[in-house]
Amino acid sequence: MPLYETVFIARQDLAAEDIDVLTDNFSKIITGAGGKVVFKEYWGARNLAYKIKKNTRGHYVFLGMNADHAAIVELNRVMGYNEDVIRSATFKVEEHKGETALFASKNAKDYKAGKLAKKEPSKLDLAIDQVQFDI
Repeated sequence: MPLYETVFIARQDLAAEDIDVLTDNFSKIITGAGGKVVFKEYWGARNLAYKIKKNTRGHYVFLGMNADHAAIVELNRVMGYNEDVIRSATFKVEEHKGETALFASKNAKDYKAGKLAKKEPSKLDLAIDQVQFDI
């Protein structure tokens, strides 16, 4: 089966329980059509870059699925009619990544604050640091 990833943004005034119910309903559409939801990630309520349907914030949810194209079409149709979903996007992917997205990780606040540990510089980085340019 093809692999898909879907991100949808739900309205800002929904409670966490409502987001769980909404996600479960979307998962039932996929499993009902013979597919499988591999993972679900709740990315939290975040500010939107611009107002969408009078909302300035939204709850972001990320789904990874193994499903046929017909199931994805039905999922997109239901998301389009659902009043709680203000935006959604579905992508076909070659493989699902095992790690969570950077801004959804536990260290997201540390990353934004610049506290996340930086990895060791490579040999190329060290060589570039030693080069001096005279202007």
